Amino acid sequence: MAFYRTLHSWDVSPDEAIKIQNQLRNLVKVEKLVGEIRYIAGADVSFDKGSNVVYAGVLVLKFPELEEVDRSLVVTEVNFPYIPGLLSFRESPALIKAWEKIKIAPDVVMIDGQGIAHPRRFGIASHFGVLVDKPTIGCAKSLLVGVYEEPKGEAGNFSYLYDSGEIIGVALRTRDNVQPVFVSIGHKITLDESIQIVMKTVRGYRIPEPTRQAHLIVNALRRGEIKPGTRTNPEQGSLF
Repeated sequence: MAFYRTLHSWDVSPDEAIKIQNQLRNLVKVEKLVGEIRYIAGADVSFDKGSNVVYAGVLVLKFPELEEVDRSLVVTEVNFPYIPGLLSFRESPALIKAWEKIKIAPDVVMIDGQGIAHPRRFGIASHFGVLVDKPTIGCAKSLLVGVYEEPKGEAGNFSYLYDSGEIIGVALRTRDNVQPVFVSIGHKITLDESIQIVMKTVRGYRIPEPTRQAHLIVNALRRGEIKPGTRTNPEQGSLF
């Protein structure tokens, strides 16, 4: 069972959720990674429109090969509404349920969402990272807050994302001439390391493999193509 901390209730109002974010953001650490990266996890969720059922998954990949070694998929219900800036309170409870069942603890976790590139500097990647006490990267497909200049067209170029004069992340071009992704510190990592890891996990797609594959499996779960549960060291590797 993977470790996580219970720091607050999930049964809260939006106003209470904002207070929790403002309190817990002080726990976010910006520091260099310690030790080598052997395993990296991707985490994502999927919803049916108009439903409170959530399909959540944590996928652990060997690094740098990016071969699947562990997965945990859960189906549960959420009661918190969709509110920009409070995504963590809608999605994190399901991700924690998936997290606690994985058997191979990753060295880094990549979340499809924001880290400190958030109005209160405490997006889902930071929130999840503080709860599981792991180095965590936010890699989002869209911008939540901040301004940036368009990075140059070649893969690997980036421009800093600013909010109120503070660097909160980067707009990173992962492939030539495609829309950038938005990378930010989640917890216990630096921005430079976050950028490097994202680029090392890109395999021909705009989205890096940890979150891309997590996205694929939770959507397959939602469609009923695969079942919830865990699978460690699968002999045939990833389904995708």
